[in-house]
This record gives sequence, C-alpha cells and structure tokens, in this order.
Amino acid sequence: MQKLRLALWLAAAVACGAAHAGELKLDLPVAEGPFKPDWESLKQYQNPDWFRDAKFGIWAHWTAQCVPEQGDWYARSMYMEGSGQNKFHVEHYGPPSKFGFKDIDRIWKLDKWDPQQLLDLYKRAGAQYFVALANHHDNFDCYASTYQPWNSVAIGPKQDIVGKWAQAARANGLHFGVTVHAGRAWSWFEVAQGADKAGPQAGVPYDGKLTKADGKGQWWEGLDPQDLYAQNHKIGEKPDAAYCQKFYNRTKELIDKYQPDLLYFDDSVLPLRGEDEKIGLSLAAHLYNSHLKWHNGRNDAVMNTKGLNEEQRKCLIWDIERGVSDRVEPFVWQTDTCIGGWHYNIGTFEHHSYKTPATVVQMLVDIVSKNGNLLLNVPVKGDGTIDSDEVACLEGVAKWMAVNRECIFGTRPWKVYGEGFRNAKAGAGNFNEGKGKGYSAEDIRFTTKGNTLYAVALAWPESGKLVIKTLGKKQTGVKGEVSGVQLLGCAGKLAWERTDAGLSVTLPAQKPCECAWALKIEGLDLAASQPAECMTVIPFFVRAGKGGALQCNADDADLHGKKIKQQGHGSKSALSRWDDFTDYATWPVADFKPGKYEVSASVASQRTANEFAVEIGGQKVTGTAPKTETWEAFTNVKLGKIEVGAGGQVTITVRPAGDAKQWKAINLHAITLKPAK
Repeated sequence: MQKLRLALWLAAAVACGAAHAGELKLDLPVAEGPFKPDWESLKQYQNPDWFRDAKFGIWAHWTAQCVPEQGDWYARSMYMEGSGQNKFHVEHYGPPSKFGFKDIDRIWKLDKWDPQQLLDLYKRAGAQYFVALANHHDNFDCYASTYQPWNSVAIGPKQDIVGKWAQAARANGLHFGVTVHAGRAWSWFEVAQGADKAGPQAGVPYDGKLTKADGKGQWWEGLDPQDLYAQNHKIGEKPDAAYCQKFYNRTKELIDKYQPDLLYFDDSVLPLRGEDEKIGLSLAAHLYNSHLKWHNGRNDAVMNTKGLNEEQRKCLIWDIERGVSDRVEPFVWQTDTCIGGWHYNIGTFEHHSYKTPATVVQMLVDIVSKNGNLLLNVPVKGDGTIDSDEVACLEGVAKWMAVNRECIFGTRPWKVYGEGFRNAKAGAGNFNEGKGKGYSAEDIRFTTKGNTLYAVALAWPESGKLVIKTLGKKQTGVKGEVSGVQLLGCAGKLAWERTDAGLSVTLPAQKPCECAWALKIEGLDLAASQPAECMTVIPFFVRAGKGGALQCNADDADLHGKKIKQQGHGSKSALSRWDDFTDYATWPVADFKPGKYEVSASVASQRTANEFAVEIGGQKVTGTAPKTETWEAFTNVKLGKIEVGAGGQVTITVRPAGDAKQWKAINLHAITLKPAK
C-alpha cells in the first residue's frame, strides 16, 4: 500500500509538469451516482430534514495544539519570534529549532479522555449533532489515516480519535460530522522554514525544512517531517500536484471510513480552489453519492463551507464563522462559533471570558429564527477533559433546554424572524458576532411548528407586560388569529389583549428560566410561510446610552452609494472604500431628545486631509479627517457643537463636504453625540 501511494503521488507530480501554468493533473475518483463534480449537477442537492430539525450541534475543535493550553494557532505562532506563544514555547519546551510542532504531536496523550461522558453532557445540553475535528492547519490527522503518516493512531495518543468520537455520538443518537482544515497547511506552516533573528539560536533553522534523512537516531526516525509540514517549497509558491492529491486522498478516505453525516471545510467556497476547483466539487459529489448508497437512495449528507454565493448555496450548506445572517435565509445555514477560543486556552479559563449560558441561548434563538443552526465549539484540554466553567455553561444551557426545547427543535422560521434592534443592521457574514447592542424587552424572535407560533423574548420587560408589535391587528402581512397564549415552563394560559399596537401579554411574576422566555401562541393562520413571502423586519434604530450620549457605529449604518462599504480594519469596523463624493451613510435614531450636543468622529486615512459633515434635524457641523499613520490608526476628531430643536425619530447623516474634486477616501468607525452644557 505504501508503494502504491508513493507511486500515485509521484505520478501526479510528474503528470502535472508545469503545475501552475494550467489545471493540475489529479486523480479524483468519485463514487458512482447522479452527482457529478460540477456546480450544475450539485444543484440537485436538497437540505436534509435531519439538519433542518437539529438546530444545535457541539464541536470539539481539538488537536495537539491544545497540549500547551495557549489558545489558537499555536502550531504557527510558536515559530513567530517574539510572539506570546513563541515565548511560552521556548520557556517550556525549548527553541523551535530543537523542539518543533512535530514534537508537540508526540507528547499529546489524552490520558483523561472519556468521549462517552462528554457526549452525555452535550446531549443533555441539547446537541442534536456532534462534530469532531479531523485535522487542522497543523496537518495532523486525528484518525487512522492511510495517506498521512503523521496521525493520532501512529503518533502521540495512539488512538483513533475520530473513530471513538463517532462511536460515542452515534451511541447517544446524535448525527456525526467531521471538519477538515488541512488544505491551508502548505502556506500556514511557512513560518516553520524560518530561524530566530536574535538570541542564542539566531540563524539556526527551525524544523520546518527537515526531511526523512535527518531523522537518523531521532525519535521520529523513519518518518518524514515534510509529510507534516509540507515546506519543501519557496515561500509564496502555490501548492503542487502531490500536495493536492494527498489532500484529496486523505479526505476521501475520511468519508469512506467514518461515513460522516456532515463534512465541514474551513475554506472560502472550496478547499484548494485556487489550484483546482474540481478537488472540492469531487469531494462533494463523492459524499452525496456515497450517502445515497449508504441510506437506500436517500441523501442525508451535509457539506458546510464559507463564502458561498446564492447559487452555490443550492449545492452546499453555507457556514458563517463567528457571525450570523440578518434575515430569514431561503436555505438552511449554520453559524460556527465558540464559547471562548477555538483551541483550549488556560488564560480563557482564568479570566472567565467564556460565553455565558444566556449568550449561547440568545444566539441560538436568533439563529434558529432565521432558518439557521448553531454549531458551538467547546474547547477540549490536551488531556481530553473540559474545565469546570465549560461544564457550568453547558449545564446552564441544559436547564434552559429542559423548559424551552419545543420552541427550537423541529421548528421552521416564520414570516418574519423577529422584532427589535440588535444585529438588524449587522449584515450577513463572518465575524459580525456581538456587534449589535445588548438585548432589551423589545427584542423578540419567532419560530413555528405546525400552526403554533413561538415568540421568544430575549429580555424580561420590567413592566411585566410583553408587547409583540408584529401581531398588531393592522400589521401588514399578518393575517392570523390568536386564540391562546402560554409561557413555556408555566402552567395555565396568560392574560392577553390584541390591539392595533400589538399583542400585549401579561407575564407571570415568577420566571420559569434564567433567559429567553418563550410564549406559545395558538390560533389560525400562524404557520410558517416561504421565505419569499417574509415581511420586512422592524427596522434598526440607534438609541441613546447612559447620560443621553449617542454612538453611531459603522456596523449600524445604512449605506447610500455604489462604493462605500462596511469593512473590518484591525479590531474595528469602519465605513471604507469611500471614493465617491456622492456616497453617504445614515443612522435612524429613536426617541431623540432635542438639545445641544458635542459631535466627534473616529476616523483614519492615509491620504490628504478630507472634510466631511454630520447632519441632523436640519443642522450641520463639519470636520476634517487628518492623515493617519495607517488605515487602522483611528483618531478622535472633534467637529464642534450642534443644537437640534426636533426630537423623536430623526436621522443622522454623514457625507463628504468641501470640494468634490479634492475628496479622497476615509475610514470612519463611529460618530458620537454627547449632550453639551
């Protein structure tokens, strides 16, 4: 078998010739069936009901990078001289020229791992599917891999991690998935080719360029470090045919050996797409055709990946990393996020910065209302356990599920996902998590099951009355009748009244759970509609904070024009690509109090100073964005005072000012108005 694999790799490399001058010559076998490796054929795909019903999954994003307990991307950052993880590595293990990541793989032991015990907890917390990490960018396979000698059966744990996870998940009646991240190891590990520039190891190469010949007399004698690091190439060079072929062989074997219900790629659209789109398309076709064979003609497979356009979402299931959609999506989708960092970090535990049970539940409810699923990573320590704070978080979610699970599992989105303000203008995409404001009693999310409508309040009203504006008698698009209202977890029906202003419900004095309270509303014509029939959501408004100050963030702006965009810049978001003088942005403000305000702006620009204006209630104040050191070096600019006589609902506008010919793009993070004396 070893000789056969080597022959295949060499044949692929030779056949490709000038691999980057055209399409790679690869052997991409696909199981027989109706799905072919092209986008048009994959449009036959239909989202399986099990995934639409499941709503909540838990993920173990777990590799040897969790051994040091220093968080994400350790295998890369340990080679970045001066980084926190590099300093930790040198102090605890020695310089990476002598003790590299291959050696971390070796010391990964899993001496306290009990997958059945963990799956019992995950199921109690409501998980309907469990997902294991098959490999990360560190290129180490956590399963019995024929094609990757650096795997958890041969090295380190000496256990088939994926196989044992699969057994425990299925024993608990959960669907099982795997995630694959190794498509980027080629470039991700390039730092391992370097050497320290200072200190006692200056100029001594790291171990990223070691070969099999260097292993004589070492613990890894007989192994080739290049099977792990894949660094026998120039920095920036594209992956060659042998690397791409090996990736395909590894992933196809993963599918065939473990028959996952879900396969997730940590890639934009498809893995190694820039080298050969057929790699990902062939894996999709192989997964779908294999499921038809395994399940008597039924395709229950899910393939998640990121960055999909609307046409591609007919073929695969769209995943959003640490973010959510801002609308009811026509096809089921998934958020993947974590209660802390992706890889276990002891610092996260010490500083208690995990998501709370309430945050997890609120995210879940919001996502489900928009036709999505939540896949939540719970980082595992190197020894195979999770810490007490993680257990407490999951137990908190389990308590909520015991009361409210019927408003989540097996539900479908309603005509509108909800009402309220948070995330209504955050946009749909990666890394928008947490950019909205804190929830209030006006934030309500809807789900349906049959002719029952669930309205989940994300905060408890101080008045004891919850008003659902969407169910007002004259609300456009709502034709249903209400016959009864209950609160999940409380016996008996509630007092309610339906008026033009909305459905007003008197809540009981005793709360049945700690967060996200679900009303069960019975009546006629309250069933789900097709997404195309969905009403427009109740719009987002900026509201004053403590002391009456208003902050208009870039994330919350309505954009007007063809070029202006909302983008991340460093740790902040900003209005950017603002090259057109006619483009502008607005923020609707609710309950604005008339008076005098000091206006300031957080801006950055690497171009000549630009004049811009802030307008509100017919008044205007202008300022100049100075040239800054970088596009991320935001500076606070005072624009002066403005006095506004009109109150209530108003609009704040920011637009270019001065000479149109002199206008150059700026990055604007926020506009702030503070009451002035």
